[in-house]
Amino acid sequence: MSLTTGNQLKAARALAGVNQTELSEKARVNVNTIRNMEGRGAETLVSGLDTVRKVQSALEAAGVIFLDDGETATGGPGVRLARVEK
Repeated sequence: MSLTTGNQLKAARALAGVNQTELSEKARVNVNTIRNMEGRGAETLVSGLDTVRKVQSALEAAGVIFLDDGETATGGPGVRLARVEK
């Protein structure tokens, strides 16, 4: 399960409730990197693997779970929040 598209990143960020600047600080990447990654839309990310991992790790720490193609109703990459035990 991994971060693969700009749309998936944007959805993950929305679920985590963070803006681009906050995410860039948590991931320790430039805010323009986040903007460029999201700007890819449905296309595959072209950022370096280390950068993608940093961003994904920051979002996972906020409770986001990344879903691969076979785990979503649409057959594309997706995201959801981790279940919170009560």
